[in-house]
Amino acid sequence: MNVTKSNIRFVVTGLLFGIFMASLDQTIVSTAMPTIVSELGGLEKFIWVFSAYMIASVVSMPLFGKLSDMYGRKRFFLFGLSVFLLGSILSGTAENMLQLIIYRAIQGIGGGSMMPISFAIIFDIFPAEKRGKMQGLFGAVFGLSSVFGPIIGAYFTDYINWRWIFYINVPIGIASFVLLFRYYVESIKLVKKKIDWLGTIILVFSILSLMFALELGGKEYAWNSLMIISLFISFALLLFIFLQIEQRVEEPVVPIALFKRRLFTSSQGVSFLYGAMLISGATYIPLFVQGVFGGTASSAGQILTPMMLGVVTGSQIGGFSANKFTYRRIMLGSVLLLLIAMSLLSTLSVDTSRLLVTLYMIIAGMGIGISFPIMSLTSLHQLEMNQRGSATSTVVFFRTIGSALGVTVFGAIQTQILKTQLQNMIGNSPMASNIVDPRVLLQPEVRATIPSFVLDKMTLALADSIATVFQWSLIAVIAAFIFILLMGNDRMETKQVELKRKTG
Repeated sequence: MNVTKSNIRFVVTGLLFGIFMASLDQTIVSTAMPTIVSELGGLEKFIWVFSAYMIASVVSMPLFGKLSDMYGRKRFFLFGLSVFLLGSILSGTAENMLQLIIYRAIQGIGGGSMMPISFAIIFDIFPAEKRGKMQGLFGAVFGLSSVFGPIIGAYFTDYINWRWIFYINVPIGIASFVLLFRYYVESIKLVKKKIDWLGTIILVFSILSLMFALELGGKEYAWNSLMIISLFISFALLLFIFLQIEQRVEEPVVPIALFKRRLFTSSQGVSFLYGAMLISGATYIPLFVQGVFGGTASSAGQILTPMMLGVVTGSQIGGFSANKFTYRRIMLGSVLLLLIAMSLLSTLSVDTSRLLVTLYMIIAGMGIGISFPIMSLTSLHQLEMNQRGSATSTVVFFRTIGSALGVTVFGAIQTQILKTQLQNMIGNSPMASNIVDPRVLLQPEVRATIPSFVLDKMTLALADSIATVFQWSLIAVIAAFIFILLMGNDRMETKQVELKRKTG
């Protein structure tokens, strides 16, 4: 890469702005949604404000990763950034919920390019011995955005206007665009290659089938309904066809050959499982704190702060450790922290103190944070430049799919346990059927109307259902441990070792 030392700091700053903006957008919207729904209406559609972004970003990740390998990182990062900013501006002008959903999908298409290509650029411009530290820095920015997103969203909503949760992206995005456009110069030989459009289209519809099944199942349609079963069958069939195509085309959108590498394949398994565990912590710890301890919805933005600070610390530890230890040894430390955290969280009860919950959150955050830089490094280990975009997009892709599956599976478990517990404690009264939705317990005005002896039973049932979720999450921890053992003894290459490997 033809990037001078004096320009590297500007390139890194531009990439950090882009990652901060893209990851911030995944959390800043949550605290503003009640106000948005009250103004735009469409309560029955509000979940699609989140789902549209996630589906669009997951679908676009592999395509942008492959295109950046073929035609260069810069043009597709800047293109994705421009699409993201367009979606942000449009979202801020939305007049109804349908418009907001469509505009969020546009945002998601752009967001699907920035995260994976950013990590690929870092791997391109830094020597091997500095990549771990840089990946740790980028993971820390991701964690910080998760901390400040809900807080910033609440501030804009309460004191300015909810539309500014989207407009705030514009100055950040422009700064990122200018820095990358001005200072990032890549020396890549453009080679005319065929784009696997058939494989891309089939992959898009396969992913859409899976994501729609996960989003609609148990909500709009029963899990055993013809619609949901058909979507899962469509996903499996299209995925099988896609894999057959990828083995035959000259330039596959997802190089199947990468999965012949043990380190790469095990890394994707770990990314998938860590995505599920991250979403379980980010979803059910706030639910426990608010639902069991009580509190206002406006304080939701601060609940995850200890966990996300743990993520930031863990990312730094993982990045600095990459130069000293094998990938497997570092990840064994990570999974040990997660095993401790999930074991402790599985003991949650109404008697657990807020201090202990905070400690558990920090341990869980550190365990997950360590994986952020390491998973990127393991996926890119010994890969040539024209494969790195596809590899980094695959990591983010598997982590996102893991989160989507995790929130669905854990959500079904938690809902069923809560329903059973309430029926056992309260019976089949209307009160029990209403409280099955745990969000009711998050509203102080509703809690105040519930008799204390009934409220005690309800909070006990909620605490037990959440503890059960973390008991089930131990299965994911054990599975991640198995994948980590399969990583072997590979470690980050020094500049001399990498040069020796390339020259034979």
